[in-house]
Amino acid sequence: MPYPSRILFVAGAAAALGLWTTSSTDQLDEPFRGVTTNGTVQPGLFTIEATGVSTASIKEAADVFLGSLTSQQRSKTKFPVDDEEWRNWNNVHRAERQGVSLNELTPRQVATAFALLRASLSAKGFEKSRNVMRLNQHLGELIGKLEEYGDGLYWFTVMGQPSTTEPWGWQLDGHHLDINYFVLGDQVVMTPTFMGSEPVVARSGEWEGIGVMQEEEAKGLAFMRSLTGTQQRSAIIDSAKGRRNALSQAFHDNLVLDHAGLRVNALTEPQRELFLDVVHEFVGNMRDGHAAVRMAEVESHLDDTYFAWIGDTGPESVFYYRIHSPVILIEFDHQAPVALEGRDPTRDHVHSVVRTPNGNDYGKDLLRQHYEMHEHDVEHGHRR
Repeated sequence: MPYPSRILFVAGAAAALGLWTTSSTDQLDEPFRGVTTNGTVQPGLFTIEATGVSTASIKEAADVFLGSLTSQQRSKTKFPVDDEEWRNWNNVHRAERQGVSLNELTPRQVATAFALLRASLSAKGFEKSRNVMRLNQHLGELIGKLEEYGDGLYWFTVMGQPSTTEPWGWQLDGHHLDINYFVLGDQVVMTPTFMGSEPVVARSGEWEGIGVMQEEEAKGLAFMRSLTGTQQRSAIIDSAKGRRNALSQAFHDNLVLDHAGLRVNALTEPQRELFLDVVHEFVGNMRDGHAAVRMAEVESHLDDTYFAWIGDTGPESVFYYRIHSPVILIEFDHQAPVALEGRDPTRDHVHSVVRTPNGNDYGKDLLRQHYEMHEHDVEHGHRR
């Protein structure tokens, strides 16, 4: 039986589950500002510059994907590069989505969609994305709700015209997997990115043995346990783990969140290496070259980076951690069950979010600068 290509978000049911109920209309009515510490964007953090990492293969894969679609499919998949559809992603399972879903595509078209993912992400990032989809299918089979959970319930949109010089991008939107991928020349901004799963490991069925978020969990805990008692006390902002602590999920583009926890400029060299390894576990979902560019950006602001922790630090504990600097926000959260049984947070339901604070989620600050550089160039024809 084919799965529906669109699932309507039911606010009442979501409220009963304790999920986000902010409507996309309300969120989109608020002009984009980005994540800030006090409501004011810190200027001058992002610049248009050559990275030396080609995006030609990504552009080519996007062209092939779009070329594989029917005219009707293409018309609902393409949006202007500055469209508010960027901000309309949703990490919950009951959501109205735009674009074309994997369930609507032929096997050949699916292959081109995955080729775009493969060209854009690292090998590890691609496999992690596919495993999130597989675990979503596994969840649907576990609870008998394949109309709500499945590996085909992921939607693709393309913003702008794929190019090696002009701004464009693509978005993948679905349950526990949301990737916003902006491209300008050879620069890439891959935020907001949401990855998670419930369950995080398949213990039966076709995908038995696959898992996600295990390294993010293990490396975060290993870093926390490497800290001295004094450092841990600085990092812990709450000892009681809530049912869900992540703050920057869908429809929280303009989150105001002050720095909290342990400032990492006081880390020893071994601790610093462990910390950067945690960061790279998230950043490394990008292609290797662009991940290196992103890590250099993160390291340039390391003295203004904070690590915060909620929960216990035991080997089997559930917890939340946050990495926050002027240029990156990472959240990892053990959440309470939604589809599976139980009320308390568990290691079998994980959410993670990566954002670029201070106005560059969706590459918006780079796009703003691009518009300013070409505001008198009528050939560009950008919609302002």
